[in-house]
Amino acid sequence: MGNPSGATADPDQPTNYLLSKPQYALSYHRDRGIPNWVSWHLDASWRGSAGRQDDFKADATLPAGWYQVQASSYTGSGFDRGHNCPSADRTRTEADNSATFLMTNMMPQAPRNNQQTWANLEDYSRSLLDSGQELYIICGSYGKGGTGSNGGVTQTLDNGRVTVPARCWKVVVILPVGDNDASRVTTSTRVIAVDTPNDNGINTNWGQYRVSVDAIEASTGLDLLSAVSTTVQAAVESKVDTGPTN
Repeated sequence: MGNPSGATADPDQPTNYLLSKPQYALSYHRDRGIPNWVSWHLDASWRGSAGRQDDFKADATLPAGWYQVQASSYTGSGFDRGHNCPSADRTRTEADNSATFLMTNMMPQAPRNNQQTWANLEDYSRSLLDSGQELYIICGSYGKGGTGSNGGVTQTLDNGRVTVPARCWKVVVILPVGDNDASRVTTSTRVIAVDTPNDNGINTNWGQYRVSVDAIEASTGLDLLSAVSTTVQAAVESKVDTGPTN
């Protein structure tokens, strides 16, 4: 659905560095130690019987000399290693699932947000595959300072090398299974956009945090769904979803 920040695989662009994996693409911010955004496609072909690998690990594909966030970097912080592209969206093979545990795919996320609110949205999104849909999902975070299970606002982890975001957002484009996907997005296509506080007191009903894509773009400076025609973008990005939530 496009490259929201114009990220490139250029080490001289450390705050908007493109990492293109077989399983997802992302823009990495070296100085924040987390992605700006992660984007992936989800259809039935990505789902299989591979188990959750739980092999959190540093991403050795980062440019030489860059600090690699470690599996232990969030330990004791009161924040989960929150997946952007979820483990359960990549169960076709063990290698696909393992790729979601790279620390470049993680953000410090309040446990209630990660394990309940966010998980509920992820589960709902995957349930749409059963009715013949395919999804394009873009996820990220912005701001600085979140409240985890330890209480109080935390700005950074790992001696300042990992920023705790203030907000976590996601955009889900829902299409019937088909080809030439970006060109099939119409003014009536359902697009879910949510923007949640990174706060352990968050409500577990993700539907309460629905916003427009335009609002997320205004907060992040990103150009989401840029591969879609500008006319269609203008229509779908201004709407706030009112569809079902489970």
